[in-house]
Amino acid sequence: MSARRSYKEIALKDLGRLAEIARWDREDLFRRIPRWGRLYADRVLCVALCQGAALHYVTGQTGVKDFDVWTFYRAHPAAPFPARRLRTVDFGDRKFGQSPDKPEFVGRRVDLIGRSLKCEPSDNPVRVVQAYLSEGRTRSARCLAEKAVVLLVPPDRRGQIIWPMGNDSDAT
Repeated sequence: MSARRSYKEIALKDLGRLAEIARWDREDLFRRIPRWGRLYADRVLCVALCQGAALHYVTGQTGVKDFDVWTFYRAHPAAPFPARRLRTVDFGDRKFGQSPDKPEFVGRRVDLIGRSLKCEPSDNPVRVVQAYLSEGRTRSARCLAEKAVVLLVPPDRRGQIIWPMGNDSDAT
């Protein structure tokens, strides 16, 4: 039986692996359901590690139970990204141990979630996500705001802590 949480440090390489998992998931979704690809393939604002694993990245103290990876999209006027979509996949590496609830997995569970946010193409993606969390209009936004958010994509900002606000790297 695996430990409930892993206290291993999350490195930039691990964040890169999560970004690749999210990219693969988007490509697979858009291939399987072309309508969503036509609407959202070119509207990715950013991809972020959220909740408990993100807080562990920030503090190194909470441990990793699983990885919650959120892809935020610029909302399309024709339809919102399906908010109830959740895909669970294997991290595929034993570094953080195995998910106790997924004995068939090699590594920890990765939950892939997406959300479309109303904004303009010129809006700063970090500010858009921070506003979503600050306003707390949805249950999801309130839950995410309770912990941390760390960028995975864009790659040049990978590892940037965008929530909680007040970090030196908020929205540069």
